[in-house]
Amino acid sequence: MLLGLVERPTADLDVVALKEGGHYRRLHGIPGPLARAATEVADALGIASGWLNDGPASLMDLGLPPGWEERVDVRRFGALEVHLTSRFDQVCFKLYAAIDRGPRDKHVADLVALEPSREELLEAARWTTTHDPSPALRTSLVQCLAHLGVEEPDAAF
Repeated sequence: MLLGLVERPTADLDVVALKEGGHYRRLHGIPGPLARAATEVADALGIASGWLNDGPASLMDLGLPPGWEERVDVRRFGALEVHLTSRFDQVCFKLYAAIDRGPRDKHVADLVALEPSREELLEAARWTTTHDPSPALRTSLVQCLAHLGVEEPDAAF
């Protein structure tokens, strides 16, 4: 939403990593000053205290899509610097999230709004299998890709 790629309300902002010393590192909890600022924002706006969500940080454990660091879009909001993942990386994350949630899930709707090409979807599919190479995931992945209009997805990755 911050990149203007998808327009729908959201309850949270996913945080995956922090950049320190020129390198991104996995987030293990929201750092104190940022957590305090997030609480102040939640109180001021009357939103849920967990709006800054570090749950997806576990994606870093097995790796983000190759080249993601070079595609990051840096935005500044006053003293806050935010590094946003690219449209292609969002395709990867949304496909990964959509796999087991079905065709009516918000992540599928987001994928459709992102208008990924067949090749982008297949590249995203290859990445998702690095996080879970199980036959069950592959079956769900093939079904999801077929729902998104990718013909014969099983033979393509």
